[in-house]
Amino acid sequence: MYTVFSTFDVPEGKADQVITIYKNRSRSVDGAPGFKDFLLLQNDKRAGEITVQLFFDTKRDYLNWVRSDDFKRIHELEKKYPDEELTAIVPKVTQYKVVAR
Repeated sequence: MYTVFSTFDVPEGKADQVITIYKNRSRSVDGAPGFKDFLLLQNDKRAGEITVQLFFDTKRDYLNWVRSDDFKRIHELEKKYPDEELTAIVPKVTQYKVVAR
């Protein structure tokens, strides 16, 4: 299994807005080959730190998703948020191979 974390800091007071955006996400990744699960995490001590966690069967499945037209379309939409502070967010992306469960 392969997992990817995208962690970012949300401008103060906007965590709930970002959480709502993700709760209403397109779910297009859900149909990607090898996709397993999506989690949205909020840091318990720093509410403005949000992490998106994706699970795929393999690294190749993840890379195929990132190279897909759906991925590109979704991320282009993010650039069109009316809130300029949110469009400026750049996540730190880390990738992991799951080696034990």
